[in-house]
Amino acid sequence: MRSTALPRAFLAALLLAPLASAARALDEGMWLFNNPPTKQLKERYGFDVSAQWLEHVQKSAVRVSTGGSGSIVSADGLVMTNHHVASDILAKLSSAERNLLDTGFYAKNVADELKCPDLHLDVLWKIVDVTDKVEGAAAGKSTAEAGAARRAAMTQLEDEGKKSTGMHTEVVTLYQGGRYHQYFYKRFEDIRLVFAPESGIAFYGGDNDNFEYPRYCLDVTFFRIYENDQPFKPEHFLRWSPNGAADKDLVFVAGHPGSTQRLNTVAHLEYLRDVSVPSVLTRLMRQEVWLQGYSGKSAEHARQAKDDLFGVQNSRKVYVGRMAGLLDPAVFDAKRAEEKALREAVEKNAEWKAKWGDAWTQVERAQASAREIAKRYAAIGGGNVALGADMAGFAATLVRLADELPKESGKRLREFGDASLPQVYQRLYSPAPIYPEFEVMRLESALSLMAEQLGASDPVVVAALAGKSPRARAAECIYGSKLMDIDERKKLADGGAAALAASTDPLIALVKTLDPHSRTLRKRYEDEVQSVEREAYAKIAAARFAVQGEGVYPDATFTLRLSYGAIKGYSDGEREIPPFTDFAGVFAKAQERASEAAYALPQTWKGAQAAVAQKTAFNNVSTCDIIGGNSGSPLINRAGEVVGLIFDGNIQSLIGNYAYSDTQARAVSVDSRALLGALEQVYMAERIAKEIRGSIQSR
Repeated sequence: MRSTALPRAFLAALLLAPLASAARALDEGMWLFNNPPTKQLKERYGFDVSAQWLEHVQKSAVRVSTGGSGSIVSADGLVMTNHHVASDILAKLSSAERNLLDTGFYAKNVADELKCPDLHLDVLWKIVDVTDKVEGAAAGKSTAEAGAARRAAMTQLEDEGKKSTGMHTEVVTLYQGGRYHQYFYKRFEDIRLVFAPESGIAFYGGDNDNFEYPRYCLDVTFFRIYENDQPFKPEHFLRWSPNGAADKDLVFVAGHPGSTQRLNTVAHLEYLRDVSVPSVLTRLMRQEVWLQGYSGKSAEHARQAKDDLFGVQNSRKVYVGRMAGLLDPAVFDAKRAEEKALREAVEKNAEWKAKWGDAWTQVERAQASAREIAKRYAAIGGGNVALGADMAGFAATLVRLADELPKESGKRLREFGDASLPQVYQRLYSPAPIYPEFEVMRLESALSLMAEQLGASDPVVVAALAGKSPRARAAECIYGSKLMDIDERKKLADGGAAALAASTDPLIALVKTLDPHSRTLRKRYEDEVQSVEREAYAKIAAARFAVQGEGVYPDATFTLRLSYGAIKGYSDGEREIPPFTDFAGVFAKAQERASEAAYALPQTWKGAQAAVAQKTAFNNVSTCDIIGGNSGSPLINRAGEVVGLIFDGNIQSLIGNYAYSDTQARAVSVDSRALLGALEQVYMAERIAKEIRGSIQSR
C-alpha cells in the first residue's frame, strides 16, 4: 500500500485556509443543501447554483438503509446505487442453490423484480433549523442534565414531526453541537431488485485493487421503488447525460457521507490516534481472520460469510489509511497551527473568551473520560450489547424493548423513541435467512474478544461465559435459542417485560447478563463524554462562525451533502494517471493477470468481448470530496444529469476523515457510458437500458 502522507507545507496551508477566508481555493467540502457553496462555485467554476437546481437534486437523491447512497434515475422509480451497498440484500435474497452475488440478477419483466427484505430508502424532503428548541431544553442545566435534556428534546421533535407530517424525521447534530437541524424524509419500504451484475465484475480486482486506481469495476445495482404495489412515479429524478463527462468538467456528488472528524480538536484527534482507531483496526483484523477461517471450510461457508468478509476487509483498509494519516506528524502540525490561530482570536476578545475560552479544555476532559471507559465499553458490545450474531442482536432488541417501551418516548434510549420504532421492528422481524453455524462462529468471536480484552477472571466475562468456553457458550446460546423463528420474536416482543422475565432462552439470558453493564457504561459515556463534547463543540462552532462567518461546512453525519470538483487525473511518482479507464483495459488486465482469481472475468464479459465498444469509458476519477457513505452517490454535471456513479476513493483519499486534499486524492466512479454500455452490450438488459435512455430522449 502506498503512503497516504501529504506534504507538510500543503497540509499547513490546507488547515489554516479556513481561518484566512471562507472561500477555499480547492474543491473542498461536504456542503449542506440549505447552506451550499454558492460563492465558491461561482468564483472557481462560474456556476450559479439555483434553488431549483438544489431542490431537484435533493429530491432525486436517496439514502439507502444498508449504509450508502443512491439516486432515482427514471420516471418509474428506478434507483441506482452500488453493488457493494446492495450486497447485504443480494445475500439475503440468495441461497445455496441461487447465489445472486456470484451470478448476478436481471428481471426481464416488471413481474420478475424481487421484493427486498429489510430495505428502505429515504428521500430528504425538508430541513428545519431546531437549534433554539434543542438548546432551549438544555438551558440552565448541568452538563450531564443538559445532555439528557437535548436527547429528550430531539426525540420529542422527531415524534411530533412524524405525527404531524407522516414522514420519517431525524434531528441531526451538526458542527458536533453547534447546530441542530430536523430532517424530514419520505421513506419507501417496498423496494424491489431489478438488476445486479456478478460480484466478479462489480468488485473486479478484489481486495488487491480496493482503494486503488486505475480501476475496472461495474459496481452498480438497480432497485425500483413501489407504492401501492405499483412502480413509484417520482416528482423528481435524475436524467442521464447523453455524452458523459470529459476531462476538467465540473461535476457534483449528491450523497450521504458517513462521518468525518475534520473539526475535531487536537486532543480529540489524539484520542482517535491513540485509542479509538487502533482498537477498531485490531477488531477488524481479528474479524477478518475469523471470517477467512470460516470461509475456508466449504463453498457454502464461503457464500454465507462473503458479504461480511467484504465489509470487514473494506473497513480494515479504510482504518489502515486513517491510522497512517493520524501517525503523520504533518497532520497534527497543521491542526495545532489552525487551533492555535482560532484560540488566539478568542483570547483577544474579552467577550468571546468569557463565552468560549474554556471549550478546548472541556474537550480534553471528555477525551480523558473516554480513555477510561473505551476498552470495557467496546468489549461488551458498546451501548447496544452488539455481539456480532444476528440472533444476539434480536435478543438485545427484545430485552431493551421490554425495558424501554413502558417509559415515555422522550425518556427512552434514543433509538427506541416512537418515531424510530418502525425501523426497530423491521430489523427484529427480518425474514432474511439465518445460518446457525455462522451465528455460532460470530458469537464465539465476540465472546472470545471480550475475554481477551477484559481477562478471563473479569466478573462480566465469568457471568457471560457461565463456566463454559466461548465456543461452547456460543453453541449453547445459538442452538438452544428459538429466536430464528420470527413468530417467537413477535411473541416475546408482544409479551413485553412479563414474557422476557419468563423466558428461558439462553440468548435472552446472555443479553440480560450484559445489559446492566452496557447501560451503566453508556450512561457514563453520554454524561461524561458526549454531553461534554456537545457543550464544548457548540462553543467552538460559535467561535468559528464569529471568525469565519457561516460559510463553513460541518463534519459528515450520514445526511445529504453536496460536493463538487472536476474530472481530473493525477501523478503518482513518475506515473501520470489519466482520469478515465475503458472497456479495453479490463480485457487487457484479465489477460495480464490470468492466473489470479481476483482478475477473472465473468463468462458474460468473456462472451461479449468481441461485441462491446472497446473505447467506452469505464471508470473515472474526480476531485470531489467524499467519504464512506457516499458509495452509490450519483456523479452529475451542471445540468444535473448523471455522468457517473461513485463507488470508491483511491488510497490517497483515506486521509479525508481528517483533512481534504486534491493533490492525489480522488473520488472513483463508474462512468455513465459504461453503465449503459454494459446493460446493452454485455447483459442484454434492454428493458432497463431503454428506461434510462428514455430520460435522454425526453429532454
